[in-house]
Amino acid sequence: MDYREARAYLDGITKYGSVFGLESMRSLLELLGNPQKKLSFIHIAGTNGKGSVLAFVSSVLTRGGYRVGRYCSPSVFSYREKIQVNEVPIDRESLAKLTGRVRTACEELVAKGRPQPTVFEVETALAFLYFLQENCELAVVEAGLGGLLDATNVIDTTKAAVLTSISMDHMGVLGDSLEEIAQQKAGIFKEGCQAVCLKQTPEVMEVISRAAKEKHCELTLADRTRAFDISYGLEKQSFTYISERGTVYKNCVIHQAGTYQIDNAVLALEVLEAICRAGYPVSTEAVREGLSTACWPGRFSVISKKPLIILDGAHNEDGARRLAQSIRICLDGKKKIFIMGVFSDKEYKKIAELTAPLADRIFTIQTPDNPRALDAGKLKEAVLVFQPNTRRMDSIREAVRAALEAADEDSVIIGFGSLSHLKELYREFQDACMSGE
Repeated sequence: MDYREARAYLDGITKYGSVFGLESMRSLLELLGNPQKKLSFIHIAGTNGKGSVLAFVSSVLTRGGYRVGRYCSPSVFSYREKIQVNEVPIDRESLAKLTGRVRTACEELVAKGRPQPTVFEVETALAFLYFLQENCELAVVEAGLGGLLDATNVIDTTKAAVLTSISMDHMGVLGDSLEEIAQQKAGIFKEGCQAVCLKQTPEVMEVISRAAKEKHCELTLADRTRAFDISYGLEKQSFTYISERGTVYKNCVIHQAGTYQIDNAVLALEVLEAICRAGYPVSTEAVREGLSTACWPGRFSVISKKPLIILDGAHNEDGARRLAQSIRICLDGKKKIFIMGVFSDKEYKKIAELTAPLADRIFTIQTPDNPRALDAGKLKEAVLVFQPNTRRMDSIREAVRAALEAADEDSVIIGFGSLSHLKELYREFQDACMSGE
């Protein structure tokens, strides 16, 4: 199997959708020799911020001299960025070879009357095999959906289990209340591991605290209120933070834009202290360098300065609220032009309510090639309630051209919504700007 064949196989099994549960994942990994049992993990779950925390933590650990695997989904700009070692995406040869090995195991399962593993299960197995092949000392892994029954939760060698902000999302699967959703997320806690979470609402904290106690986990809280001397910006942000145990991290600098990245960086600092207690120390220099160099695309990312263009993966209510806060603080006084595209199973009316009043003009699009995509006309109807200057566009290319035409030197164009269309937005902006349109 070569790389092209491997990608064709992975694209082909997307038709099997997603499965909530661990039985299939366990069966697949058993046939592959249970690579996950030979690795040590930092496991991250939550509604928003998982990828950014993953980027901060893995960047620091890499600068600290460790060999670090990282697994996240979905990817934004390149398929291979889902699986990385020391911030380098899996090479084509390894992806092809390991996909062939996993496909053989899948065929054996199907021959025994078992269901075909989903693409997420296959990719998770690929990541574990690759991390083992590359002799990773730690693997930083992002849960796909929920936690307790997510395919990644087959791991049982967790050193630190991490919970980012928890809000209402995937209610039909995870539960209809914050408490039920938090219970699912806290399902990644393993017996005796370090548990670290961003400070949440009282009802969520009660669930998390109980789950940590049941698993005999030491629970550490990252508290944004202990961050001060905060400076926001599009190119650089800084803050000072006092950890739960009293360590002072003075004038930390990050180059991830968005006000919410302070929360994610604060959580990452507590994770790093926790992983140090688990036997993986890092120097102060590695912490500072790792935070500063961490990169996570598609989160309030500036892709052009003239004109100013920002892409953000705000695809649910909490993400929209965080995006709105960043816009108010970082883009005050700018003429704001939005390009919006979301999935139909998201709270698109709430997303519109939180963001549309901030815009001077909005173009709605339909996320391409995805059965979950919300029709651009239906999204327009929701947005019109809050911003009458809204147009439905037939394609991303059309929306990009229209936004650039409407922009002047005091404008900012913000493309946001489902992560799945940010790559095409980026490509269309690049093509248009390079051609001088």
